[in-house]
Amino acid sequence: MKLSRFAFLIPLLFLAFACGKKEEACELDQEILDQDVSVKITRLEDEFFGAKSAQDFQFLLEKYPDFAQAYFPSDAYASPDSLTANLLQVHQDSSMRVLYDSVKVEYPDILDIEKDLENAFKYIKHYFPDFKTPTVYTFVSGLNSDLIVTEDLIVIGLDYFLPADHAFQPDIARYMAERYEKPYLVPMIVLAISSQFNSINPKDNSLLSEMLYYGKAYHFVKAVMPCTPDQYIIGYTPAEIAECYDNEEFIWSHFVENELLYETNPFEIRKYIGEAPFTDAISTKAPGRLGRWLGWNIVDDYVSNAAASLPDLMKESDAEVIFRQSGYRPRRPE
Repeated sequence: MKLSRFAFLIPLLFLAFACGKKEEACELDQEILDQDVSVKITRLEDEFFGAKSAQDFQFLLEKYPDFAQAYFPSDAYASPDSLTANLLQVHQDSSMRVLYDSVKVEYPDILDIEKDLENAFKYIKHYFPDFKTPTVYTFVSGLNSDLIVTEDLIVIGLDYFLPADHAFQPDIARYMAERYEKPYLVPMIVLAISSQFNSINPKDNSLLSEMLYYGKAYHFVKAVMPCTPDQYIIGYTPAEIAECYDNEEFIWSHFVENELLYETNPFEIRKYIGEAPFTDAISTKAPGRLGRWLGWNIVDDYVSNAAASLPDLMKESDAEVIFRQSGYRPRRPE
């Protein structure tokens, strides 16, 4: 059979869902939630848009030095005075004011984001006791920055996460912009945090290594946010997820028949790992980043067959070990 089977025929979607990971009723572990971990997000956009003078901005930069260093590195500005003058000009711009007002309408409070982050941090600490809760800020960046995530600091550019039909939109491809809706926000942060624990072999530059790196990252998010639907973790629609499972045998055959797993050409790897509206090498109907999706399935099978804990998975840097011990086989459509 040919790999052009991606037809996205509507009558098949309901059948295809039976072949994928089922989103069942889910409850978080109360013992994990009872940990003494708390998150309080500081809404810096309110303070910065409330500033009236260069002196006010200088005060805020000194008040939040961690944010200032991450967001406004000193080597990017001729002098502190030029930075504060720039901030004053930007925050008095009428378009920025409208953007700030839009954020306040969409996010009058962020209690749900705080709670989701707090629960995720509790889960991370359960698996990785040395995890330190980072300081979390929100900001209105003028659509210049979506997220900054380090071990110590998280800055959320809330203007990136306005509704998809809002007049203000980031300058990114439409297929990517659709993933900047509110339900994707916390999973996106947790995905970034996963890199702190995701061990790799720097000498292995194969497609398989890339696939399993992302597979481990997605598995991490699902373990830390177990009640989160897969669509908000990988950024596929439910229909796309269903079609991927319905065509998993064909996808896997493409990788095997074209001997792609050990491919090291970065241009070839990008076809299956990089951001794109579709995976053209397989089908223009297939979503992009299919190598990442396939890597997730392989990792899930490894965890199941090897009875690996999340810490054990994340510290396993040998892609070949994960692949061989996964016993991966594509699921057959029912």
